[in-house]
Amino acid sequence: MPSTSTRTGTRRTRRPRTATLRVALATGAVLAVTVGCSAQVVTDPAGAADDKPGTGTGVRIEPTEPASSSPSAEPVAASKPPATPSAKPSKSASEKPAPPKPKTVMASGAEGDQVRELQARLRQIAHFNRAPTGYYGSVTATAVSSFQAKRGLPRTGTTDTVTWQKLLGMTKKPTAAELRPPAAVKPAPKPDPRCMTGRVLCISKNSRSLSWMIDGKVLSTMDVRFGSQYTPTREGTFKVGWKSRDHVSTLHDTPMPYAMFFSGGQAVHYSADFAARGYSGASHGCVNVRDEKKIAALFDEVRTGDKVVVYK
Repeated sequence: MPSTSTRTGTRRTRRPRTATLRVALATGAVLAVTVGCSAQVVTDPAGAADDKPGTGTGVRIEPTEPASSSPSAEPVAASKPPATPSAKPSKSASEKPAPPKPKTVMASGAEGDQVRELQARLRQIAHFNRAPTGYYGSVTATAVSSFQAKRGLPRTGTTDTVTWQKLLGMTKKPTAAELRPPAAVKPAPKPDPRCMTGRVLCISKNSRSLSWMIDGKVLSTMDVRFGSQYTPTREGTFKVGWKSRDHVSTLHDTPMPYAMFFSGGQAVHYSADFAARGYSGASHGCVNVRDEKKIAALFDEVRTGDKVVVYK
């Protein structure tokens, strides 16, 4: 039975020693068990602020959870909010690079065997209605443009790689006769009497022809065209004043190959425009020749001082 004693009017209750011993032993057992379970002792510098009320020890004992059951210190990646997609897709993902532009194979002003082949192939499929000339003029550009339009290609009039490959696939390789058709044989016009003696360039406006004659004998004949009504070719008897193989007009900035001047700025010369357009055009007063080989040969034969006769 517990005993009580009174001192100075204050009642004090004594706990039996055996009971006190049991409490101490129990507390020690708890501590021993706790230490044996590898508990962590965390000393809080704030003292009893986080202790249970009434302990006042400033020490708390926290059991350590197994690593497998411990919650992660940071939320896993899946718990993070998804990244906000960019408002604008990257240029490489949204825009495809523009295809390269086709390269030019032939264009206006070009001349040579490839142009002649182009014209012959266009002629095979009825886009070029005259003999190939080897010169890329307005007639050839129009023919190319017509071909492009019919095949759904941009109408540029310029032969680029796409146009050329399309044409090659639709036509066959031209024969020699297709590339250079034989010229129609025309009866030689009756020469003007002034052409019957000496070395003469005998030029007829009516027959639109030039005959190279020596002492009344015709050595060669070629087609020619003349100036328009506003820039007519002068008629009369003249002499070759001077020659210029690779001449370029200083007035019109146009080539005048194999030029043989006979009256001021008027000359007999090769005309690429005449070769391409035929009689649909006109000169500025010169006598144009469209057969380059013939005019080149004539240029080598004619001498300064030879006679020139232009007549109707």
